Amino acid sequence: MISQQNISANTPMGANIVSGGATFRVWAPRATAVYLNGVFGGVARSGQTDDLLLSKDARGYWGGFLKGASDGDLYHFWINGPAGGTNGPKRDPYAREMANDKPFPNCNCVIRSGAAYPWHDAGFVTPDYSNMIVYQLHIGVYAISKPGVASTFLDVIGKIPYLSSLGVNVIQPLPVDEVESDPSMGYNGADYFSPDLPFVVTDDGELNTHLAIINSLLAAKGLPPIVVADIRSGHAQLQALVDLCHVYGLAVVFDVVYNHSGGFTGDDESIYYYDRLPDKGNPNDSLYCTDQDRGTGGLALALWNNDVRQFLINNALYYVNEFHADGFRYDEISILLSTNKDSGWSFCRDLSGTLRFVKPRLIQNAEFWPGEFGDYPRSRQDIVTSASSGGAGFDVLQHDGLRSAIRGAVNAASFGQNSEVNLRAISDNLYPAGLLQTWQAVTCIENHDVVKAGREPRIPALADGSDHRSWWASSRSRFAMGMLLTAPGIPQLFMGQEFLADKPWDVLPNGPNILEWSRLESNEPSATQFLQFTKDLIQLRWSHPALRGENVRPSVSRNNDRVIAFHRWVDSGDDMMIVGTLAEKTWFNYAIGFPAAGHWKEVFNSDAYGSSPVSGNAGGIFAGGPPMDGFGASASIVIPANGFVVFARG
Repeated sequence: MISQQNISANTPMGANIVSGGATFRVWAPRATAVYLNGVFGGVARSGQTDDLLLSKDARGYWGGFLKGASDGDLYHFWINGPAGGTNGPKRDPYAREMANDKPFPNCNCVIRSGAAYPWHDAGFVTPDYSNMIVYQLHIGVYAISKPGVASTFLDVIGKIPYLSSLGVNVIQPLPVDEVESDPSMGYNGADYFSPDLPFVVTDDGELNTHLAIINSLLAAKGLPPIVVADIRSGHAQLQALVDLCHVYGLAVVFDVVYNHSGGFTGDDESIYYYDRLPDKGNPNDSLYCTDQDRGTGGLALALWNNDVRQFLINNALYYVNEFHADGFRYDEISILLSTNKDSGWSFCRDLSGTLRFVKPRLIQNAEFWPGEFGDYPRSRQDIVTSASSGGAGFDVLQHDGLRSAIRGAVNAASFGQNSEVNLRAISDNLYPAGLLQTWQAVTCIENHDVVKAGREPRIPALADGSDHRSWWASSRSRFAMGMLLTAPGIPQLFMGQEFLADKPWDVLPNGPNILEWSRLESNEPSATQFLQFTKDLIQLRWSHPALRGENVRPSVSRNNDRVIAFHRWVDSGDDMMIVGTLAEKTWFNYAIGFPAAGHWKEVFNSDAYGSSPVSGNAGGIFAGGPPMDGFGASASIVIPANGFVVFARG
């Protein structure tokens, strides 16, 4: 029987295990009755009877305590709407997991303890923003182990040693919460607190196989093992993924969608019309949504409503508290502000401020495109200015200036030596426009939006349209990666980019565009050489503070020669010159200005990966020539065709 034991205004939302049972709390202000139904301790409890009726408070929150309810029990709410409305089941918006008892969206929810997983990450510290290299991936297609079946959180755990050896230190999966339909990119969210069902392993044999891998990874770090019960739930499997990432030095940033929800077509048990108001076809009558849309295919969330705002803030806190999140990528803040003109700005400030208080090192990355919607003009700097100084309070944002410039140059070069290549655009975007600090920009040359099937080509295909694995494709791709990883900002790689993946990506686990790990397994030279190149280039960035610092000075952008050069330095003395070309010939005795006279060591040469003999500078040069390019000295150097060289002073 439902009681009011342990129920107050401070009772957590959803289903939560407490001593002797579980509490349940849900927001349905216009409902006339809310009943708890489910299977508790093996006993089915259903119907609309007084012993299952929750109690309503003055703010429209319904709550109750059920003795004997425990972890793994199935439940849902039965909601009676107001006069003229409907009656029927609803999933819990705060459910930690969906059941697979019936096909989604008509499944039950599962009671899960938020604190059951035995964490090993107490010593992990989220990296400084300026020391981040981000790796973006999609859980369902990143680590497929069965043909035609989506990969899972536990499959991705098996790739952690690979990611760690690559040298990246931030993993950013596309949204992992339950979506309206699968397969999906993850941006049509339906249940914000539940892991997406296809990403969860339920078979005992598979669980034991994954358990052995997890325990071997823990043992390699001198940490105690776990048991299969620790990863039985989808909630725990996501926790295990974050835990093992932390153990291996990888932060985890979650991609969340607070600008819109799904469209909820055919999903009568969703948050849309949650309290069973009559559906007259006007989303503005919805409890959570509005009719505003900016081409997302979903419904904007009603951020004017304090309860909806708190729902989303609670969702972010949930990822921090129960999944040890290191940060968030907020999808399309531009849309959020445009669809919620009067309330979106204050919501952003409330969200960022709350999380900053709870976890100061958390990185908050806003996808914001200035001018995307003219009805809400804000600048990039507005978005990353602290709330106390009048800004939205986010830390960093996606920036497309360098991406567009590099992709444009590589594409132009693919049309031959006589085509016009604009390297000045790269020079002009080395310092991210509109920002006071370079680390406030997350830069990339590929991401989930750009290179999805049906959109733009991946870099190797852009570099050579006829043969994506040719020397031309590889060398121009090395140039592109070199510009990204030696430029200021927080560089972001997209899955497969590190081994010259040339196919667009897709969400279909049985489609033609899945990641070809077989290229590495078979030691295909174009893939293995490019992977080693990427690893070494990342290590170069870690070895030189100048490549992670604020200072950059473009000195050469000679479009006729297709040559670019820029200076990176920090005041402590690390001093570097990066010189590259998209010319189809090697430049010998090419005069370039250097910041100071003396010996400059060649610390990186892209021609060492796939060319023989290597065109280089015999380990270094002496800058003893006259002033040039605005610098006090110069030297004649070798710049390999479609390549780059990096010099360090001393």
